[in-house]
Amino acid sequence: MAFLPQLRIPATYLRGGTSKGVFFRLQDLPAAAQRPGPARDALLMRVIGSPDPYAKHTDGMGGATSSTSKCVIISAASVPEHDVDYLYGQVAIETAFVDWSGNCGNLSTAVGPFAISNGFIDPARVPRNGTCTVRIWQANIGKTILAHVPIVDGQVQETGDFELDGVTFPAAEIQLEFLDPSDDGPGGAMFPTGNLVDTLEVPGVGSFQVTMITAGIPTIFLNAADLGYTGTELQPAINEDKAALARFEAIRAHGAVRMGLIDSIEQAAGRQHTPKVAFVAPAQDYVSSSGRQIAAGDIDLHARALSMGKLHHAMMGTAAVAIGTAAAIPGTLVNLAAGGGQREAVTFGHPSGTLRVGAQAGLVDGQWTVTRAIMSRSARVLMDGAVRVPAETL
Repeated sequence: MAFLPQLRIPATYLRGGTSKGVFFRLQDLPAAAQRPGPARDALLMRVIGSPDPYAKHTDGMGGATSSTSKCVIISAASVPEHDVDYLYGQVAIETAFVDWSGNCGNLSTAVGPFAISNGFIDPARVPRNGTCTVRIWQANIGKTILAHVPIVDGQVQETGDFELDGVTFPAAEIQLEFLDPSDDGPGGAMFPTGNLVDTLEVPGVGSFQVTMITAGIPTIFLNAADLGYTGTELQPAINEDKAALARFEAIRAHGAVRMGLIDSIEQAAGRQHTPKVAFVAPAQDYVSSSGRQIAAGDIDLHARALSMGKLHHAMMGTAAVAIGTAAAIPGTLVNLAAGGGQREAVTFGHPSGTLRVGAQAGLVDGQWTVTRAIMSRSARVLMDGAVRVPAETL
């Protein structure tokens, strides 16, 4: 049998926030993969190394975690008054599946630097020194993100002293603004059921108080205590407990139906990226995964979230938007865990440390809306050049 040479595709391997992924310019993809469909999905899965029954991604660019099995496609803006379109694909690890149903808030941080460095921004708009604001159209969910990227000597500044829990080394700070971050849900409301708190019945598992919100990314919040947790758990406590993971997936599936995201619980397997499941608890002392002691007085609450069926090592950026938004609305489980009342920012504890996120929310015609959520992350190019994939992939 004759085998064709590998395809060579220009790409950049980037860390954004606490995630990393392979970034492509749309025009650099093979023609068959420049449009949505099976060819594109097959290509991205092969780049990452999925599906991998060994769950190692040895033969690909992925890292065999939800935080590192990601691809991004950047193209010229399709929406007026924006600079680029940003399309995100979450690649499943052990199954042949790419989930396009939501955004990655962490990788959003790397979109601005990539756009500047790859010719999507008019050089006249890039200052010699200062900040370049990149207006991003998040194509998965149809929302605007502003990335404020530091520039030194006309180039993106990547190194710096900004420290982000969950990332080992400091880098330059990039502020993100998620504008109108509610995805408005099937019913056109940030709270799909119309309630700040609902009772979710999960047959065979239990009945839970939940806050279901669509800001940042559709998320189902529960009280840690209702699940038998303290809220200070680290990854091993959840990810090494198969029964717990199955219980969270059952909650996620039933919550997705209740939110109107799917029609039946069976469809949840084909929508792994959204919704997320998270649990919250009042602030208390704890030890992060790096061994750092964090005092209750340094945070407003605890939050833990699952991504692609596993507890995240830190916090997804989109889930942080959901946390900040829910915390700003009196009466949600997140707000109550933070002590109640009105607030425009919270600092929450997650497995790797702490994160501060702000949100501006208010009542409009009797419905809660959020105008923007703000957080700081960092990004860095890890490698650029080209990825290789077998030609038989397409």
